[in-house]
Amino acid sequence: MALRAQLAKAEKASRRKPAPAPKPANLALKPLSPQREAELQGVSTDDFLLSRAHSRLREAVYEGHYHVCTHATHHARAEGFLEHDIMQVLLSGRVRAIYPQERRWLVAGYFEACTIKLPLHVVVQLETVDTPAGSVDFLDVVTAFVPKHPHHIISRVRLAVLLRYDDETVQHRMSVVANRVGHKSKGKWKRGA
Repeated sequence: MALRAQLAKAEKASRRKPAPAPKPANLALKPLSPQREAELQGVSTDDFLLSRAHSRLREAVYEGHYHVCTHATHHARAEGFLEHDIMQVLLSGRVRAIYPQERRWLVAGYFEACTIKLPLHVVVQLETVDTPAGSVDFLDVVTAFVPKHPHHIISRVRLAVLLRYDDETVQHRMSVVANRVGHKSKGKWKRGA
């Protein structure tokens, strides 16, 4: 009887224990291709370093030690976001990658346009400035852009292309709801007979 009672208790205990949830196949980490590994060589994505960088970033923004470059404001005009959105990303976004050679950080966040949340990447350059009170972190907001692939970390090569070959005077134009000047109207829609 005692053995039967012990078996019953063990059976009940095994039924009470929840089965581990299966991991979806799409959440499994996939190995990087050799090309992508070569591109990301020298880019730090260590969680500890990223969290330290994020605290330094927020501290510099709260103290007002930042400068938004003209390149970033031109992108903002061309792509439909404001300097306010850039600052919001710096405060609430995440540092996704650190480029130690260039002393640059890639900050990813979101901005809202017409009640739609869109991704926004901001690249900041960190400078340490000596003041009478001590050394202070100063940030230059180098560029900001709406990414094509928001969840990918940009390689140093791609970042260099974005910063080096991007035109300083990004063209933007307001469209009007009418025909362009000098173009005749095609006429109104005609009702079918």
